[in-house]
Amino acid sequence: MLIFQIKLLFLRFEELLNYFCLMSLSKKEILFPALVCSMIVWGVAWPSAKYLTQFGGVIDIAFTRFLFTAIGIFILLKLIKVPFTIDKKGLPLLFLGATLMAGYSLLFFGGIQKGMPGAGGVLVTTLTPIVSYIIALIVSKRKPTTYETMGLLLGLIAATFLLHIWNNASNILKSGNLFFLCSCIVWALLSRITAIAQRYGSALAYTWWMYVICAGILLLFANPQKIMVMLQQGNWKFYGNLIFNAVINTGIATTIFFFATTQLGSARTSSFIYIVPFAAAISSWIIFGEIISWYTIVGGVLGILAVWWLNKKKVVAKVIA
Repeated sequence: MLIFQIKLLFLRFEELLNYFCLMSLSKKEILFPALVCSMIVWGVAWPSAKYLTQFGGVIDIAFTRFLFTAIGIFILLKLIKVPFTIDKKGLPLLFLGATLMAGYSLLFFGGIQKGMPGAGGVLVTTLTPIVSYIIALIVSKRKPTTYETMGLLLGLIAATFLLHIWNNASNILKSGNLFFLCSCIVWALLSRITAIAQRYGSALAYTWWMYVICAGILLLFANPQKIMVMLQQGNWKFYGNLIFNAVINTGIATTIFFFATTQLGSARTSSFIYIVPFAAAISSWIIFGEIISWYTIVGGVLGILAVWWLNKKKVVAKVIA
């Protein structure tokens, strides 16, 4: 009975993705609530990942997460009988996407080790949408419209509040926080590439291969012995957070994000990342009792307004995915 229920859940998830693929342009707005939920999951993943780092090195945790993600999606593909095949034309983009994903993980965890994890994490999730939008403008070889400029400025103002920049300006570019700045660019490029690459196969098949290759790359930097010890000594909270990060966060939420880039464009999809810092702050308050500052609330509200503004029809009409 349990296996049947799991299979039914996976079937409904795949049916939802197929529905997204078949729906007309006028109905693509249904992706918005799915993206909002995914960004909330990304936000909750921050305190969840923080808990995981208590059990091992950040690179070992990253590899284990991608390994579990690949296993979870493999089971899903087998249950719903989705082919693993990818068009040969998409292989270069697939390997490039996996390399960027691995590079993002190394930059991100390198920043956690050497920089300011809190400010750096907010830095990534608030600057990435701006970087993604700028890349989209460069690729389309045009200048931003007045509406786009206002939306990007609103997002930048949200970032200054979330970072509490008037007190942390001198620390933002120190040490490992440069890793975070680089990871913003890497993730923006990754979302752009996946918007193109998934045209050569199903969203689930593409993400599965990307996670497999990414795990293989990270294995070069991981310590297999420490990973085995970590898995043996992990308690139920460890495995609960690991499964949440691997299956719910990376496997489902990130897959929805990548799929949305093929339907809405990387610029529009990335604008939803403004929701993540606010969700992370709320979940950290609930899980760890961290105090939510007034500037976090202001920045979160401004970030959500930036998402709304950048997805207005007058702005969307000008965006070239």
